[in-house]
Amino acid sequence: MNNINLLKFIELCFQTVVPGCEYNDYQYIKIIADRLEAASAGEARRIIFNMPPRSMKSICVSVAWPAWILGNQPTARIIVASYSRLLSEKHSLDTRCIMQSDWYRELFPKVELCKDQNTKYKFQTVQRGCRIATSVEGTLTGEGGDFIIVDDPLSPAQALSETFRKRAANWFDQALVTRLNDRKKGVIVLVMHRLHLEDLTGHLLCKPRNIWHHVCLPIIAEDKEIIYSVNNHIPEHEQEIYSRKEGQLLYSLTEGKEEIEMIKAELGSYGFAAQYQQNPLPLSSAIIKREWLKRYKNFPDSLLHVTQSWDTAISTNNTSDFSVCTTWTKVDNTFYLLDVYRAKLEYPKLKEKVLSLAARWKPHAILIEAKASGQQLVQELRKNSDLPIIQIVPHDDKLTRFHRIVPIIESERVFLPNQAVWLSDFEYEILMFPEIRHDDQVDSTIRVKLRDCEQI
Repeated sequence: MNNINLLKFIELCFQTVVPGCEYNDYQYIKIIADRLEAASAGEARRIIFNMPPRSMKSICVSVAWPAWILGNQPTARIIVASYSRLLSEKHSLDTRCIMQSDWYRELFPKVELCKDQNTKYKFQTVQRGCRIATSVEGTLTGEGGDFIIVDDPLSPAQALSETFRKRAANWFDQALVTRLNDRKKGVIVLVMHRLHLEDLTGHLLCKPRNIWHHVCLPIIAEDKEIIYSVNNHIPEHEQEIYSRKEGQLLYSLTEGKEEIEMIKAELGSYGFAAQYQQNPLPLSSAIIKREWLKRYKNFPDSLLHVTQSWDTAISTNNTSDFSVCTTWTKVDNTFYLLDVYRAKLEYPKLKEKVLSLAARWKPHAILIEAKASGQQLVQELRKNSDLPIIQIVPHDDKLTRFHRIVPIIESERVFLPNQAVWLSDFEYEILMFPEIRHDDQVDSTIRVKLRDCEQI
């Protein structure tokens, strides 16, 4: 057992932290083990792994590798960060579980954890090496690392926010890198699936001096792939460690290509391209395709649940936005657009129109955003009517919210009427967003879908 390599070590770790689950000896894990062994030996100091979800990247890099490092270098200091403190601490607990196992102590009999520094945030060996768990923008005052691991620095929702992306980049550049004990010898490994062109991977690879060894493994090979070892001790005839043909899956799926189509339907084209193919698409182009919008000839037989969504404006001048009300019904998880009202109104007329459209459609919910004239509208209607008014306070920018509803539209669950006087304007706006001047109909539509998904 003393001659165990990292590849075999990862298998033992998996059996320890995921008991009862069968370990799949996927060939791509050889690439991870090869690069991490090179990093442990000082032969690779900056590595980025971009791989799809559920590919064991966290178990390999954030859980097993720190235990391997401390087994071979018990004085090493390791920092592991993630977007979520809970996730980071879970990985820490898994590493500690491995290091307390019988097989690990047999493999590394000299490595022992200190009793006085053994928490889920930080545990330490008797040789003063340690593993520290933190989160993006978490406190590391007084702590330094020989090895720094960044595992999923952004959640998918955070990655759509420019504010969160900039925070992650600034944290990495100005705080995390300064925690290296030795800038020249220290190792940094980033492991994540892509989420956005300007996520942390994009930020690092776009720097003028690219010092990163980049391992990019989409779930479906877009070309023939042959990958070689970077370890200096590997014999030449064993240098090729991985290959696959164009179109071949990275790992097997229970339902094969049908499962791929299910994932695409759930995430939408943008989400699948980024998270699974590691190829995020530009956000600043038209997002919705015309063929995704389906048609209906007659109203659904039952209008059991009608929702109206108001996007209100504060002025009627030429440059101001419109006040818009979209009226929807939902039948069997499908959305039908029944009506669109769009006009520039002073407040008294706006209030009258809310009342008249409510009388016409008898909605079960009226969504009004707490902005512009919407705040006053909510207060007055709640006080002076029995209408089902729901105040909406969005927490993200419009583009971020729009991308959350794209999978609903792409999965062909949004139906528009065959004919309506407002139809062409609505279609133009939603098909051209975000490259349009007025987007009030889009905003109104977003609100209905997100509330249905309970994301508001």
